[in-house]
Amino acid sequence: MRLKTSLLKEPKHKELVSCVGWTTADELYSCSEDHQILKWNLLTNETGLVVRLPDDIYPVDLHWFPKTVGAKKQTQAEISALTSTDGKFHLVSKMGRIEKSVEAHKGAVLAGRWNYDGTALLTAGEDGQIKIWSKSGMLRSTLVSQGCPVYSVAWGPDSDRILYTSRRQLIIKPLQPSTKVIQVWDSFGRLLHSSTSQDYPITSLSWAPDGEMFAVGSFNTLRLCDKTGWSYALEKPNTGSVFNLAWSADGTQLAGACGNGHVIFAHVVEQHWEWKNFSITLTKRRTMQVRNVQNDAVDVLEFRDRIIKASLAFDHLVVATSLQCYVYNSRNWNTPLIFDLKEGTVSLILQAEKHFLLVDGSGLYTFSYEGRLTSSPKFLGMRADVLSAQAVSLSNDTIAIRDKSDEKVILFFDAMTGKPLSDGKPLTHKLEVLEVALDQCGPSSERKISLIDKNHDLYLTSVHHLGKEPKICKIGSMVHSMAWNDTANILCGIQDIQFTVWYYPSVVFADKELLPRTIYTKDGSEFSHAPHILSYVGTKVTLRQGDGSLVYSNVPLYSTLLHEYSASARWEDALRLCRFAKDQSLWACLAGMAMASRDLNTAEMAYAAIGELPRVQYINFIKEQPSKESSLAHMLMFSGHVQEAETTLLQAGLIYQAIQMNIDLFNWNRALELAVKHKTHVDTVLAFRGKFLQTFGRKETNKRFLQYSEGVEVDWERIQAKIEMELFKEREKAAHTSVRGSVASRHL
Repeated sequence: MRLKTSLLKEPKHKELVSCVGWTTADELYSCSEDHQILKWNLLTNETGLVVRLPDDIYPVDLHWFPKTVGAKKQTQAEISALTSTDGKFHLVSKMGRIEKSVEAHKGAVLAGRWNYDGTALLTAGEDGQIKIWSKSGMLRSTLVSQGCPVYSVAWGPDSDRILYTSRRQLIIKPLQPSTKVIQVWDSFGRLLHSSTSQDYPITSLSWAPDGEMFAVGSFNTLRLCDKTGWSYALEKPNTGSVFNLAWSADGTQLAGACGNGHVIFAHVVEQHWEWKNFSITLTKRRTMQVRNVQNDAVDVLEFRDRIIKASLAFDHLVVATSLQCYVYNSRNWNTPLIFDLKEGTVSLILQAEKHFLLVDGSGLYTFSYEGRLTSSPKFLGMRADVLSAQAVSLSNDTIAIRDKSDEKVILFFDAMTGKPLSDGKPLTHKLEVLEVALDQCGPSSERKISLIDKNHDLYLTSVHHLGKEPKICKIGSMVHSMAWNDTANILCGIQDIQFTVWYYPSVVFADKELLPRTIYTKDGSEFSHAPHILSYVGTKVTLRQGDGSLVYSNVPLYSTLLHEYSASARWEDALRLCRFAKDQSLWACLAGMAMASRDLNTAEMAYAAIGELPRVQYINFIKEQPSKESSLAHMLMFSGHVQEAETTLLQAGLIYQAIQMNIDLFNWNRALELAVKHKTHVDTVLAFRGKFLQTFGRKETNKRFLQYSEGVEVDWERIQAKIEMELFKEREKAAHTSVRGSVASRHL
């Protein structure tokens, strides 16, 4: 990726240009110390004088009133805030008329910024003060008074805090007066990147609207950087110092205010996308080149309008231009499906196998690859303009969104209807969530989501929890990046200093003690500092290193085949694969998969192969159960779902089995409670309790047990006979049910 720059032969301004600001994606205003405001039209390449300012006004900063908030257009969008060296800020119309001038600071007003919805204006001055004003120019409050100039200031994304400079420090100050000031580099206090010393002082910096990259200006220097800090490209235009930088709203163009009177324009080219055997490059603003690396075939894709965003995955290329969306199938690059877009500022494209998601300033939209709008999820307080790939995830049936107003909350929506899932009840984690990712395979009812919280712990949970409290299981720590495989529910991540693959992360719900045995790790010494996973397609994982270079790592194919055999219940093939591979982690995966699918024979062989003899014995015990309900309950208990196991037995009327299960777990109070409630086997509970205490040489101290032991006689022979009778009845009932079922099937 690089910047393609353009400069006029002669500068339009006679003095240094101090600030620039976009009104639309093709219209820019520039202000200079020659007291002129010029309008630049990039479609017609025309430049015109808007107004000549009074001689005592020397512009410092320019910021246009926000055009839209969500889907609503602002009525005051034709106003800009222009700050100047005389201590004033001016509200200037698009025609150049000064609507209002306000005395704001002693000395120059060095910065002026509207918040995201235009309800407040923030100014910072040479006098060390930061003030908040209403949109009509009335002073609301003085936030900061310090002994040094405030050279730069910025709003937080929710307008609930500000970031400003104080000598060598950056300070984040919440607007709530009770909250303390924190001196940090990011919101969690970590320094994310520190560049080497540059040749000249850095005079400007501006983030792209989607937050994926930023531009840096210096003397005769323009640099494009990734959000993690490494540099995509370096340009050396003849501009003097670049005092101000501004991105267009769609993030495709950049304008710079130059010290020699020029306004420099740049647009992003040579972006790159890969999927399997296809490599796509953005060669010009309206042109892409597609290369098939298998046969070296090349296709050139031409577009009517400027390309804003693109995504290549699941054999489809989705391209959003300023007015339209193009959908290409990798089997045919000649006939794309085209439909119009309501908004031209698409900030994010996510793809799943069956559909894709577009995010723009007004909302989220799910489309099929045939171009049909399938859903548009909405929720209270939605801010589509701040959604990123880490905060949104898409699968074939589900959309997951981290709530911006409370980053501990994850909202789930049906991808086909846009309606909330789980009765509208969101998932709430105990800490703020940094990243979410949905798995891509399997039925909707088994959909899982992985999340990384601010402690960099990795968790897994089910999307559908049927009214119960969701079980959130921790599967890793110190995880900085993750990605699901496109064809199997295999998860990979950068964990501390190593590359880790969780072959079967869902094993935590079947037998959590197997999890460490289903993990594949690779030493991270082959990667440089802070690698980030871009994709996991087939067996290839693509990583971006801290210096911007791409590296690739391969994951053994056997785990993907094992998932395929398990999903189609081909257990014999799965066993043959494990015997052939002779890999203990595959046997552990197979044991978990078989238990999740309740195939006890396969599970028994897999557990035996990894030497888990106690589990083999328990599986044999499950097989010997007198009824299906008892077997199911013990399988649930095997997976740690004790409450569900007890409920299964009680619903089947197997009271004794429910009581015995609690006795086996030494859950004495619950066992006695069930016996008393159902008026059966109270003596059984007391007998086993007495035997337990006798083994440890202790006396009964529980008041309830003391109370019932006074009136109940314990006779082991009678208790044993009762137990045998209960098991006999259960076998009889199961046999009778089986006979009735076979007779009914013959009649059918």
